[in-house]
Amino acid sequence: MSDLDVQIPTAFDPFADANAEDSGVGAKDYVHIRVQQRNGRKSLTTVQGLKKEFSYNKILKDLKKEFCCNGTVVQDPELGQVIQLQGDQRKNVSTFLVQAGIVKKENIKIHGF
Repeated sequence: MSDLDVQIPTAFDPFADANAEDSGVGAKDYVHIRVQQRNGRKSLTTVQGLKKEFSYNKILKDLKKEFCCNGTVVQDPELGQVIQLQGDQRKNVSTFLVQAGIVKKENIKIHGF
């Protein structure tokens, strides 16, 4: 009996693989680009989820200059800093962030109608 391998039953964790994938910092961080309807034809584009290490004001300055629109950085208690731009700039912002190397294309979620 000493030649047999004795296996002691252990608790099986079916979510061990999923937890191991999520443990990487920034692995599943998405940048969300949304459009909000104001009144009439007016709309507002919001960008949230950028990493904290980036200067939001410098990104905003480049976005405003590139797309000829006004914008601001708003501090939200739940979402953190959010960039707001006038008009529907979803596609423009998405291509700008990818070309500038700020975010990969796979990490961008575009919401809206």
